[in-house]
Amino acid sequence: MAHDLDSVRAALVKNRSRLLPQTNVVATGVGYKVTRGRKTDALSIVCSVTKKVALSQLPPRDQVPPTIDGIPTDVVATGVIRAFQDRTARHRPAPGGVSIGHRSITAGTLGCLVRRAGQVFVLSNNHVLANSNDASRGDAILQPGPHDGGRFPDDHIAGLEDFVPITFLEPPSECRFARGLVAVLNAACSSIRSKTRYRVVNIQATENHVDAAIARPLEPSSVTSEILEIGRISGLGSGNLGMAIKKSGRTTGLTTGEIMQVDVTVNVEYGPGRLAQFGDQLLAGPMSQGGDSGSAVLDKNNRLVGLLFAGSENSTIINRIEHVFSALSLTL
Repeated sequence: MAHDLDSVRAALVKNRSRLLPQTNVVATGVGYKVTRGRKTDALSIVCSVTKKVALSQLPPRDQVPPTIDGIPTDVVATGVIRAFQDRTARHRPAPGGVSIGHRSITAGTLGCLVRRAGQVFVLSNNHVLANSNDASRGDAILQPGPHDGGRFPDDHIAGLEDFVPITFLEPPSECRFARGLVAVLNAACSSIRSKTRYRVVNIQATENHVDAAIARPLEPSSVTSEILEIGRISGLGSGNLGMAIKKSGRTTGLTTGEIMQVDVTVNVEYGPGRLAQFGDQLLAGPMSQGGDSGSAVLDKNNRLVGLLFAGSENSTIINRIEHVFSALSLTL
Protein backbone atom coordinates (compact mmCIF):
# COMPACT_ATOMS: atom_id res chain seq x y z
CA MET A 1 0.00 0.00 0.00
CA ALA A 2 1.40 3.37 -1.03
CA HIS A 3 1.48 6.17 1.50
CA ASP A 4 1.34 9.88 0.78
CA LEU A 5 3.95 12.29 2.13
CA ASP A 6 1.64 13.92 4.67
CA SER A 7 0.69 10.62 6.33
CA VAL A 8 4.34 9.54 6.58
CA ARG A 9 5.29 12.91 8.09
CA ALA A 10 2.49 12.60 10.64
CA ALA A 11 3.63 9.11 11.63
CA LEU A 12 7.20 10.36 12.04
CA VAL A 13 6.13 13.22 14.31
CA LYS A 14 4.11 10.78 16.41
CA ASN A 15 6.96 8.27 16.83
CA ARG A 16 10.14 10.39 16.68
CA SER A 17 10.48 10.69 20.45
CA ARG A 18 10.75 6.93 20.89
CA LEU A 19 13.08 6.37 17.94
CA LEU A 20 15.81 8.94 18.66
CA PRO A 21 16.74 7.55 22.13
CA GLN A 22 17.45 4.10 20.67
CA THR A 23 21.05 2.88 20.64
CA ASN A 24 23.00 4.03 17.55
CA VAL A 25 20.14 6.19 16.17
CA VAL A 26 21.39 9.71 15.34
CA ALA A 27 18.63 11.03 13.07
CA THR A 28 15.12 10.32 11.78
CA GLY A 29 13.43 11.58 8.64
CA VAL A 30 11.26 10.78 5.66
CA GLY A 31 12.79 9.30 2.53
CA TYR A 32 12.44 6.65 -0.15
CA LYS A 33 13.21 3.13 1.03
CA VAL A 34 16.36 1.55 -0.36
CA THR A 35 16.23 -2.18 -0.99
CA ARG A 36 19.31 -4.17 -2.04
CA GLY A 37 21.11 -0.95 -2.82
CA ARG A 38 18.38 0.45 -5.09
CA LYS A 39 16.04 3.32 -4.29
CA THR A 40 12.37 2.34 -4.50
CA ASP A 41 9.25 4.47 -4.92
CA ALA A 42 8.03 3.62 -1.40
CA LEU A 43 8.09 6.43 1.16
CA SER A 44 9.48 5.31 4.50
CA ILE A 45 10.53 6.48 7.95
CA VAL A 46 14.31 6.52 7.83
CA CYS A 47 16.44 5.98 10.93
CA SER A 48 20.09 7.01 10.52
CA VAL A 49 22.45 5.03 12.75
CA THR A 50 26.14 5.26 13.60
CA LYS A 51 26.53 1.66 12.42
CA LYS A 52 24.25 -1.22 11.51
CA VAL A 53 23.97 -3.97 14.10
CA ALA A 54 22.28 -7.36 13.70
CA LEU A 55 18.83 -7.45 15.37
CA SER A 56 19.96 -10.42 17.44
CA GLN A 57 22.57 -8.18 19.09
CA LEU A 58 20.08 -5.49 20.10
CA PRO A 59 17.56 -5.61 22.94
CA PRO A 60 13.94 -5.32 21.73
CA ARG A 61 13.67 -1.70 22.90
CA ASP A 62 16.51 -0.69 20.53
CA GLN A 63 15.24 -2.53 17.45
CA VAL A 64 13.72 -0.39 14.70
CA PRO A 65 10.51 -2.22 13.68
CA PRO A 66 10.01 -3.08 9.98
CA THR A 67 6.90 -0.89 9.92
CA ILE A 68 5.50 1.92 12.06
CA ASP A 69 1.76 2.57 11.83
CA GLY A 70 1.80 0.51 8.66
CA ILE A 71 4.56 2.61 7.08
CA PRO A 72 7.82 0.86 6.13
CA THR A 73 11.03 1.84 7.89
CA ASP A 74 14.57 1.99 6.60
CA VAL A 75 17.86 1.93 8.55
CA VAL A 76 20.80 3.80 7.01
CA ALA A 77 24.36 3.84 8.42
CA THR A 78 25.69 7.42 8.41
CA GLY A 79 28.31 7.27 11.15
CA VAL A 80 28.55 9.85 13.91
CA ILE A 81 27.19 13.21 12.76
CA ARG A 82 29.35 16.12 13.89
CA ALA A 83 29.23 19.86 13.46
CA PHE A 84 31.59 21.02 10.72
CA GLN A 85 34.55 22.84 12.20
CA ASP A 86 36.62 25.72 10.88
CA ARG A 87 39.80 24.03 9.70
CA THR A 88 41.81 27.24 9.82
CA ALA A 89 40.91 27.97 13.45
CA ARG A 90 42.84 27.08 16.60
CA HIS A 91 42.00 23.54 17.80
CA ARG A 92 42.92 22.00 21.14
CA PRO A 93 43.14 19.10 20.89
CA ALA A 94 44.09 19.44 17.23
CA PRO A 95 42.78 16.69 14.92
CA GLY A 96 44.02 15.68 11.49
CA GLY A 97 42.78 17.88 8.67
CA VAL A 98 43.39 21.30 10.28
CA SER A 99 45.82 24.12 9.56
CA ILE A 100 49.40 23.74 10.80
CA GLY A 101 52.83 24.93 9.77
CA HIS A 102 56.40 25.86 10.59
CA ARG A 103 56.53 29.43 11.91
CA SER A 104 58.25 30.60 8.69
CA ILE A 105 55.75 29.20 6.14
CA THR A 106 52.12 30.01 5.26
CA ALA A 107 50.03 26.96 6.21
CA GLY A 108 49.53 23.31 5.41
CA THR A 109 47.59 20.41 6.86
CA LEU A 110 48.10 18.31 9.98
CA GLY A 111 47.95 14.81 8.50
CA CYS A 112 47.62 12.42 11.43
CA LEU A 113 49.36 11.12 14.53
CA VAL A 114 52.11 8.51 14.26
CA ARG A 115 54.55 6.85 16.62
CA ARG A 116 58.30 6.41 16.74
CA ALA A 117 60.02 4.55 19.54
CA GLY A 118 56.80 4.70 21.54
CA GLN A 119 56.45 8.48 21.28
CA VAL A 120 53.56 10.28 19.55
CA PHE A 121 54.30 12.71 16.71
CA VAL A 122 52.40 14.83 14.21
CA LEU A 123 52.92 13.80 10.58
CA SER A 124 52.84 16.23 7.66
CA ASN A 125 55.10 17.29 4.79
CA ASN A 126 58.69 18.53 4.91
CA HIS A 127 57.59 21.75 3.18
CA VAL A 128 54.88 22.24 5.84
CA LEU A 129 56.80 21.40 9.03
CA ALA A 130 60.44 21.85 7.96
CA ASN A 131 60.19 24.76 5.51
CA SER A 132 61.53 22.74 2.55
CA ASN A 133 64.79 21.69 4.29
CA ASP A 134 65.44 25.16 5.75
CA ALA A 135 64.36 24.38 9.33
CA SER A 136 66.18 22.93 12.32
CA ARG A 137 65.17 20.36 14.89
CA GLY A 138 63.16 22.00 17.66
CA ASP A 139 61.78 24.83 15.50
CA ALA A 140 58.31 26.01 16.50
CA ILE A 141 55.30 24.49 14.75
CA LEU A 142 52.13 26.57 14.95
CA GLN A 143 48.48 25.51 14.88
CA PRO A 144 46.89 27.19 13.04
CA GLY A 145 49.64 27.98 10.55
CA PRO A 146 50.92 31.57 10.26
CA HIS A 147 48.74 32.35 7.22
CA ASP A 148 45.64 31.49 9.26
CA GLY A 149 46.56 33.72 12.19
CA GLY A 150 48.89 31.39 14.10
CA ARG A 151 51.35 33.33 16.22
CA PHE A 152 54.32 32.39 18.38
CA PRO A 153 54.20 31.65 21.29
CA ASP A 154 50.40 31.55 21.77
CA ASP A 155 49.79 28.94 19.04
CA HIS A 156 53.02 26.99 19.49
CA ILE A 157 51.80 23.37 19.50
CA ALA A 158 54.88 21.28 18.65
CA GLY A 159 58.59 21.28 17.87
CA LEU A 160 60.11 19.93 14.67
CA GLU A 161 61.55 16.49 15.39
CA ASP A 162 62.76 15.08 12.07
CA PHE A 163 62.32 15.34 8.31
CA VAL A 164 63.43 13.59 5.13
CA PRO A 165 65.56 16.10 3.17
CA ILE A 166 64.32 16.89 -0.33
CA THR A 167 66.96 16.68 -3.05
CA PHE A 168 66.40 19.44 -5.58
CA LEU A 169 67.46 19.47 -9.21
CA GLU A 170 70.47 21.74 -9.15
CA PRO A 171 70.99 24.97 -11.09
CA PRO A 172 73.57 25.17 -13.89
CA SER A 173 76.83 23.39 -13.13
CA GLU A 174 80.04 25.22 -12.26
CA CYS A 175 82.17 22.50 -13.89
CA ARG A 176 84.67 24.38 -16.11
CA PHE A 177 85.25 21.46 -18.49
CA ALA A 178 81.53 20.93 -19.06
CA ARG A 179 80.89 24.65 -19.50
CA GLY A 180 83.75 24.89 -22.03
CA LEU A 181 82.47 21.93 -24.02
CA VAL A 182 78.95 23.38 -24.11
CA ALA A 183 80.33 26.73 -25.28
CA VAL A 184 81.97 24.97 -28.26
CA LEU A 185 78.76 23.09 -29.10
CA ASN A 186 76.65 26.26 -28.90
CA ALA A 187 79.11 28.10 -31.15
CA ALA A 188 78.77 25.27 -33.67
CA CYS A 189 74.98 25.50 -33.48
CA SER A 190 75.16 29.22 -34.07
CA SER A 191 77.45 28.82 -37.10
CA ILE A 192 74.88 26.63 -38.83
CA ARG A 193 72.03 28.89 -37.71
CA SER A 194 70.49 26.19 -35.53
CA LYS A 195 68.09 27.38 -32.85
CA THR A 196 69.19 24.55 -30.53
CA ARG A 197 71.35 25.47 -27.55
CA TYR A 198 72.90 23.30 -24.82
CA ARG A 199 73.21 24.01 -21.12
CA VAL A 200 74.99 22.29 -18.22
CA VAL A 201 73.19 21.24 -15.05
CA ASN A 202 74.14 19.18 -12.04
CA ILE A 203 72.51 15.75 -11.96
CA GLN A 204 70.16 15.05 -9.05
CA ALA A 205 72.02 12.48 -6.97
CA THR A 206 69.01 10.85 -5.34
CA GLU A 207 65.44 10.37 -6.51
CA ASN A 208 62.99 11.55 -3.86
CA HIS A 209 60.23 9.28 -2.62
CA VAL A 210 58.70 11.40 0.15
CA ASP A 211 58.04 14.97 1.25
CA ALA A 212 57.58 14.17 4.93
CA ALA A 213 58.35 15.42 8.43
CA ILE A 214 57.27 14.84 12.03
CA ALA A 215 56.87 17.17 14.99
CA ARG A 216 56.72 16.41 18.71
CA PRO A 217 53.63 17.90 20.48
CA LEU A 218 54.52 20.09 23.44
CA GLU A 219 51.66 18.42 25.36
CA PRO A 220 50.18 15.01 24.43
CA SER A 221 46.71 16.35 25.23
CA SER A 222 47.04 19.10 22.60
CA VAL A 223 46.49 16.65 19.72
CA THR A 224 44.04 13.85 18.95
CA SER A 225 44.14 10.79 16.71
CA GLU A 226 40.79 11.75 15.13
CA ILE A 227 40.78 13.11 11.56
CA LEU A 228 38.02 15.63 10.85
CA GLU A 229 35.04 14.06 9.03
CA ILE A 230 36.87 10.73 8.77
CA GLY A 231 37.45 9.46 12.29
CA ARG A 232 40.26 7.19 13.39
CA ILE A 233 42.75 5.36 11.20
CA SER A 234 42.03 1.61 11.19
CA GLY A 235 45.45 0.45 9.97
CA LEU A 236 47.92 0.65 7.10
CA GLY A 237 47.14 -0.13 3.47
CA SER A 238 48.82 0.10 0.09
CA GLY A 239 47.62 2.30 -2.74
CA ASN A 240 46.53 0.36 -5.83
CA LEU A 241 45.37 1.38 -9.28
CA GLY A 242 41.66 2.19 -9.23
CA MET A 243 41.43 2.37 -5.43
CA ALA A 244 38.83 4.74 -3.96
CA ILE A 245 40.51 7.18 -1.56
CA LYS A 246 39.66 10.16 0.65
CA LYS A 247 41.43 12.92 2.49
CA SER A 248 40.66 15.64 5.02
CA GLY A 249 42.55 18.85 4.30
CA ARG A 250 42.87 22.42 5.54
CA THR A 251 41.59 24.03 2.31
CA THR A 252 39.10 21.70 0.61
CA GLY A 253 37.99 19.66 3.62
CA LEU A 254 36.78 16.10 3.05
CA THR A 255 37.19 15.06 -0.58
CA THR A 256 37.18 11.72 -2.34
CA GLY A 257 38.90 10.43 -5.43
CA GLU A 258 40.47 7.47 -7.17
CA ILE A 259 44.07 6.40 -7.73
CA MET A 260 44.36 6.91 -11.48
CA GLN A 261 48.08 6.17 -11.89
CA VAL A 262 50.76 4.27 -9.97
CA ASP A 263 54.55 4.11 -10.46
CA VAL A 264 54.51 7.84 -11.21
CA THR A 265 57.73 9.83 -11.64
CA VAL A 266 56.99 13.54 -11.41
CA ASN A 267 58.83 16.87 -11.35
CA VAL A 268 57.43 19.12 -8.61
CA GLU A 269 58.03 22.87 -8.39
CA TYR A 270 58.79 24.33 -4.96
CA GLY A 271 58.85 27.94 -6.07
CA PRO A 272 61.02 29.79 -8.59
CA GLY A 273 64.15 27.85 -9.48
CA ARG A 274 63.43 24.94 -7.13
CA LEU A 275 62.47 21.68 -8.83
CA ALA A 276 62.53 18.18 -7.33
CA GLN A 277 61.87 14.82 -8.93
CA PHE A 278 59.87 12.17 -7.07
CA GLY A 279 59.55 8.51 -7.99
CA ASP A 280 57.04 5.75 -7.19
CA GLN A 281 54.22 8.19 -6.48
CA LEU A 282 50.43 7.81 -6.64
CA LEU A 283 48.34 10.13 -8.81
CA ALA A 284 44.68 10.92 -8.23
CA GLY A 285 42.29 13.42 -9.79
CA PRO A 286 41.43 16.96 -8.60
CA MET A 287 40.81 16.36 -4.88
CA SER A 288 43.10 19.01 -3.38
CA GLN A 289 44.25 22.62 -3.53
CA GLY A 290 47.03 24.70 -2.00
CA GLY A 291 47.08 24.30 1.78
CA ASP A 292 45.97 20.66 1.65
CA SER A 293 49.63 19.55 1.66
CA GLY A 294 50.26 17.09 4.46
CA SER A 295 46.80 15.52 4.40
CA ALA A 296 46.57 11.84 5.28
CA VAL A 297 45.10 9.79 2.42
CA LEU A 298 42.94 6.79 3.38
CA ASP A 299 41.03 4.03 1.60
CA LYS A 300 37.32 3.32 2.09
CA ASN A 301 38.12 1.22 5.18
CA ASN A 302 40.07 4.07 6.82
CA ARG A 303 43.42 2.43 6.19
CA LEU A 304 46.23 4.93 5.73
CA VAL A 305 47.69 4.61 2.22
CA GLY A 306 49.47 7.89 1.50
CA LEU A 307 50.56 11.43 2.32
CA LEU A 308 49.33 14.16 -0.03
CA PHE A 309 51.99 16.70 -0.98
CA ALA A 310 51.48 18.24 -4.43
CA GLY A 311 49.09 18.69 -7.30
CA SER A 312 47.69 20.83 -10.08
CA GLU A 313 44.23 21.97 -11.15
CA ASN A 314 43.35 18.46 -12.28
CA SER A 315 45.65 16.13 -10.37
CA THR A 316 46.83 15.23 -6.87
CA ILE A 317 50.23 13.68 -6.09
CA ILE A 318 50.58 11.36 -3.10
CA ASN A 319 53.57 9.74 -1.37
CA ARG A 320 53.13 6.03 -0.70
CA ILE A 321 52.77 5.64 3.05
CA GLU A 322 55.16 2.68 2.95
CA HIS A 323 57.98 5.03 1.89
CA VAL A 324 57.02 7.63 4.51
CA PHE A 325 56.97 5.14 7.38
CA SER A 326 60.22 3.50 6.25
CA ALA A 327 62.12 6.78 5.81
CA LEU A 328 61.15 8.09 9.26
CA SER A 329 60.94 4.73 11.12
CA LEU A 330 57.27 5.25 12.01
CA THR A 331 54.38 3.09 13.18
CA LEU A 332 50.76 3.86 13.93
